[in-house]
Amino acid sequence: MDFLCIMILLHLAENTLDLWLSRRQVKVYKNSKTVPNELKDVMKVETFEKARLYGLDKEQFGTIKQILLDVIVTTIEMYLGYIGYVWAKSEDVAAYFGYSADHEILVSCIFMFLNSCIGIVKDIPFKVYHTFVLEERHGFNKQTVGFFIKDQIKAFVVMQVLMIPIISAIIYIVQHGGDQFFLWLWLFCGIVGLALMTIYPAVIAPLFDKYRPLEDGPLKKSIEDLAASLSFPLTKLLVVEGSKRSAHSNAYFYGLWKSKRIVLFDTLLLNKGKKEEEVENKEDVGKGCTDEEVLAVLGHELGHWKLGHVTKNIIIMQANLLFNFLMFSYLFKFDAFYLALGLPKGKKPILVGLLVILTYVLAAYNVVVHYLMTVLSRKFEYQADAFAKELGFADKLKDSLIKLNIDNLGFPYYDKFYSAWHHSHPTLLQRLEVLKEDSKKKQ
Repeated sequence: MDFLCIMILLHLAENTLDLWLSRRQVKVYKNSKTVPNELKDVMKVETFEKARLYGLDKEQFGTIKQILLDVIVTTIEMYLGYIGYVWAKSEDVAAYFGYSADHEILVSCIFMFLNSCIGIVKDIPFKVYHTFVLEERHGFNKQTVGFFIKDQIKAFVVMQVLMIPIISAIIYIVQHGGDQFFLWLWLFCGIVGLALMTIYPAVIAPLFDKYRPLEDGPLKKSIEDLAASLSFPLTKLLVVEGSKRSAHSNAYFYGLWKSKRIVLFDTLLLNKGKKEEEVENKEDVGKGCTDEEVLAVLGHELGHWKLGHVTKNIIIMQANLLFNFLMFSYLFKFDAFYLALGLPKGKKPILVGLLVILTYVLAAYNVVVHYLMTVLSRKFEYQADAFAKELGFADKLKDSLIKLNIDNLGFPYYDKFYSAWHHSHPTLLQRLEVLKEDSKKKQ
């Protein structure tokens, strides 16, 4: 019971921090009523107000969801031994099909499946509200009810197909890997992680959205020339039809070693070459980026590659994963962890041990790592901006940052503590200020 109290207190402390930061940001949304001087020439007052209300709605919704699910429901589950109860039911299901509780891999897969089903029941009302009320209210939702349902079903099936073999392999490695099993576990998860980074965009993502090659034209030629000038091994240039899901826009690249693909959201090019009467949603008139602005965005993204940010992040994540598995190997046999979660004495499922140690025992460590990774990510973003600027995209990068922020109803003002904790990217005003300072230094 003592360890259970510690877990609950750590859980509540982390949520209290999040709620305190959220409250600070809500005050910013409520009290900031004027367009910042840096954006007065490009951001209309009505757009600023829309962004303010959108941000306020999202933050208040997130707070309510966190209080209901993370604070109330999860705390009650921990106190009542929810995990122990679901594990016992998983053993009952296995017994129904003629398998004993000794078949830990099977019971663990059933446990994961049941837990996923319960998680959907808890989370689906919030997803429905977020998609069909909040996002709809602010003009971003493009999904029909049928599309949404199919999306959720596909996501659930894909998750089970991926997780069942991975969980089975993890348990097998712990059972048969000897005293140094954490090394084999780390090696396996590292390989799986790298594989998923490649497979997901190429195989799994197309199950949810349609991808097509970017049509021949000046933009494609410019992107190919930019990639060639940086020796970026571009093999495919794709457009994803994200507009069927949302009006938000983005761009990214993926792939390992000598095979890279660049993906542009069609919302980034939504009105490229279109007349007003050709745009289905009149609120989208004027949205999207020019060819030069798209190139500036890609100049930033390619900066991440050229500066080795992706590789550095992978190395850091692998080092962190190794430490987590090392700690797990030392701690997973302690009875107190399992008793606190409602399991009977002597019952120590590997999957449950991994869950409790990585989520609760290492909670304070994970908080520190999260903050340090956020700081590092923001540093990388500034470096990528500087790289794009060196390519000659300074003005167009500023224009694209502003346009994407306005198109996505991003709010320009943020509480400094909230932003430092939550934002992996510097705020728009911070990025514009640094680009402006760099320009002054060069003059």
